[in-house]
Amino acid sequence: MVAGSPVYLVMIVVGVLLGAIYWWFQARDDARIPMIYLGGLVGAFLGAKLAYLIAEGWLDAASPDRWALWLSGKSITGALPGGWAGVEIAKQRMGYRAVTGDRFALLLPVPLALGRIGCLDAGCCRGLGGWPAVPVEIGFQLVALVGLLFLRQRKWLPGQHFHIYLMAYGLFRFFHEFLRATPKALGGLSGYQWVSLATALGAAIAFRQRAMSSISLRPGGGAT
Repeated sequence: MVAGSPVYLVMIVVGVLLGAIYWWFQARDDARIPMIYLGGLVGAFLGAKLAYLIAEGWLDAASPDRWALWLSGKSITGALPGGWAGVEIAKQRMGYRAVTGDRFALLLPVPLALGRIGCLDAGCCRGLGGWPAVPVEIGFQLVALVGLLFLRQRKWLPGQHFHIYLMAYGLFRFFHEFLRATPKALGGLSGYQWVSLATALGAAIAFRQRAMSSISLRPGGGAT
């Protein structure tokens, strides 16, 4: 998406600040937590930029406004796997072995919904034939938030909430892209659809690996 709206910028800043406040409270017992959040934030911004360039930025190479478009373009589909990678790299570098995914998952829907509110003001990320693409995505984020809160309250599938969110969003975005006005120039699909599929697949693999690891750690458990 490309957005130059001041409302969009405000929504992004508010989302980042909400995340910083959340992780500041989480860091009271471990000073490494803010650095992990920072790693995720850097990874998210880099991933958002890379996904945009892969998906449609290259189509603007001949445009006289290409540099403005390249600098402003970004995508949530890249921010999620980029942030995931950034967190994992930061955790590995600092020797942090605890699971952080459930907390990150709960943090995501609100700032992403705020970002989409900015999209409404900027007039970007439109749907085809009047399809309300942005409101539908805001709706997805709100439903995801309710679902994540439910999982957390019931203590179901601990350690897997982030993987579940990524699988859900990856599949949602893949199918939703058919109704969005994005260039489908890569094998009949948009670049965002390929990124979404890769994200959902990566999350599914990570979900299985953690599930198998949990089984092997149980009394009497083991590899078969």
